Amino acid sequence: MTTDLSKYDASQLPSAEVLGRQRYAIVVADWNSEITYPMTQGAVETFIKHGVPEDSIDVLHVPGAVELTFGAARLMREERVDAVVVIGCVIQGDTPHFDYVCQSVTQGVAALNAQGKVPVIFSVLTVLNKQQAIDRSGGKLGNKGVEGAYTAIRMANI
Repeated sequence: MTTDLSKYDASQLPSAEVLGRQRYAIVVADWNSEITYPMTQGAVETFIKHGVPEDSIDVLHVPGAVELTFGAARLMREERVDAVVVIGCVIQGDTPHFDYVCQSVTQGVAALNAQGKVPVIFSVLTVLNKQQAIDRSGGKLGNKGVEGAYTAIRMANI
């Protein structure tokens, strides 16, 4: 049995009129792009579906997951955004590099959120293998980019 974890209650979202006045940003890691790009597409489509104009969605590409924090901080500083979604994928390998990358991006996003300026939504897959990433980037377990956009809208409107 497959379960799409990206199902959500749209009644929890503000009206399209409200969302039409908001601006969102996505910072996406180009590393593992076969995973991160479908997640980004899912996030963009979710924003648009609920009334955010396409020209009110900024997408910034960075090389990898560690760079997501810098990209988010820059967008928060240079542009008026209501929320930022960071999208990445870290797949465990044979070395501790996985742990360092995951810790770096997790701590970086937590630090940005602690500033309290705008919410930064963690849509970074930290998985054991590529199949787990595929399952979560539009596969049988949904699309974490969709979930990130939904969460960004909810948090921007608290």
